[in-house]
This record gives sequence, structure tokens and C-alpha cells, in this order.
Amino acid sequence: MSVAHPHGAAHPGAHPQAGPRAAAHPQVRPHVHALPLRVGTRGSPLALWQTRHFLALITRICPVLRDAKAFEEHAIATSGDRIQDKRLADIGGKGLFSKEIHEALADGRIDFAVHSLKDLETELPPGIVLACTLTREDARDALILGPSCSPVDPADPYGCLPAGAVVGTSSVRRQSQILHARPDLKVEMIRGNVQTRLTKVHSADGPAASLLALAGLRRLGLEEQAAVVLDPEAMVPAAGQGIVGVTVRADDIELHELLSAIEDTEARAVSTAERSLLAALDGSCRTPIGGHARLLPDGQLLLTGLVARADGSFLLKRALHGDPKEAARLGRDLGESLRRDSPADIFG
Repeated sequence: MSVAHPHGAAHPGAHPQAGPRAAAHPQVRPHVHALPLRVGTRGSPLALWQTRHFLALITRICPVLRDAKAFEEHAIATSGDRIQDKRLADIGGKGLFSKEIHEALADGRIDFAVHSLKDLETELPPGIVLACTLTREDARDALILGPSCSPVDPADPYGCLPAGAVVGTSSVRRQSQILHARPDLKVEMIRGNVQTRLTKVHSADGPAASLLALAGLRRLGLEEQAAVVLDPEAMVPAAGQGIVGVTVRADDIELHELLSAIEDTEARAVSTAERSLLAALDGSCRTPIGGHARLLPDGQLLLTGLVARADGSFLLKRALHGDPKEAARLGRDLGESLRRDSPADIFG
């Protein structure tokens, strides 16, 4: 079965990204693509929310697909989801959250895949491209507190943690920054989806605190769980944090055209800078790396990058700004600068 998919410019307010930040909708010829269009995703509550948000945007700008019930959701179990008792760095890195999904995409079992961009490897498999980035949610990290922590002092975000307290996280980026600020703290691994980690922190025998992306909490209606929202200067976020990315096969021109209608130009610029920074640093998954870009009021792009040791004993943070059209170069230049002035063993 096939159907024509006309998708010219949408009317104002057709979807939440309409406006100066969103890419202009291309006027392209109607094209034909076999139905159903199969959407690959992880099966966690957050991944499913992101996928359904993406589908809501697509069907708003292309009602014929909505009316034809053209989409099938395919939840795919990934290695990163199945293995919960080890750090990602010990089992192959964050690419394990997309490996099986991209195999299905390459084999033609699905037509596109929806990801948390921060979990997407910097170098994609051959024949797979990042075709679309959606409007960024808040990129900041949030501190989740258990029952043993004192009231929060906004002037001292970590002051609520007792001396020697255990913080649960599997992220070496978060670990390095919190230990740099509070060397007395202890870090233990905690993995699982958002709800699993919240349950562990709130249990009597759980860690005193944990760190989660504010974007995920907001999307799941759990923002009230964030006791402290950390300024990006105090806790540099992960590259791509808060952005949903959609991958397709490189030769699928029809889906490229369709997805261009919901592409967010600001998200594309900042994510390009952040992912270029990662590529230039070329660190292993054991290397704590942070990258956060934003557009300034004057239209310039400001990129902050961080490299550290996991134990917090070394931390180097720098920023660079320039034209958003030069996002890839800014990321590369900042990454090369950080790498040049960091101890070589950090990137082993």
C-alpha cells in the first residue's frame, strides 16, 4: 500500500515549533512512500513519550498521514536497556542505546528512529544520518534528594548534601563535576529509567541524592522531583541533552523532506556545535566531557566545553562564541583547545 504525502508549508500555529526558530517548510512535490511508516524507539516511558511527541508534530503538519493512521510504533530492546548492573563505559558506551535500533533501520525493518540526542553516538553507522532535531527542552541537570538531605540553600546547591554522602549516578560527567565541587562525597553507580532511579533515591537504603536531566523529568510530569536545578556553569550538561533527534537511512529522500518540516534550526545549530566538540575530543566513554551551546541575544552562539577526570581531581572548562553558521567549526576549535591543554591520560 502507498499514499501520496503532500507536506507544503503549514498554517501558523500548526505545531509547537512554528516560528522563527523552526525551519521553513519546504515546498516539495508530493511523493509516495509505502505504508505503514515504522518508527523505532526504546521502550522506556521517556522514550515512548518522545516518540509520541514527534508523531504528534508530524501528523499536525501532514494531516493525510494522521488520517491514514500511517505510523506504527516499534519498541526495540537495546543492549543499554537490558544490562543494568554495569556502567555503559564497561559494556561498550552510550551507542548501546541505539545499536539494535539502527540495525533495524539499516535492514529496513523500521523507517526512522527517535532518540534522546545525548544518547546518540557521535559517529553514526554507515548509511544512517541525523535527519531532524526537535526544539530543545531545558538542558540543565537536576539534583534529586533523598530523605537524609537538609533544606536547599540556593546559594550553595550542594550544601544540602551531608558530609560523605553517597550520590548515585552512572554518568562520569556528573560524577567528575560533583566531586570537583565536593571532594568529600562518594559516588555509586545507579542505572535504570527515570522512575527506577527516583524510587531508589527515595528508599531508606538508597543514595542520598542523584542527578537527572531536567528535560526528562518535565516530559514525564515529574519536575517537582527536582530539588535543585543546576546552572549549566555549575554542572555542564551532556552534549545534546534535552534534544530529541530522528535518524533515517541516508538515501531515503522522501523522509528527509517530510522531517525538514519540523526541524528546529536553533536545535540543529547548538547540537551541531556540541557534537562537533565531542568528535574533536574523541574521548572514550570513560572520559568526562560536557558540552552546552546556546544562542545569545545578539544571535551569536556561545559554546561551553568541559573535560575532567572522573575523580574530580582535574577539570578544565572553556567557552567560545561565534556565528551559528560556523557551529561545526566552533565545536571543533573548542574541542581541540581542551584536548591540547588536558593531560593525555584523560583520553585513554
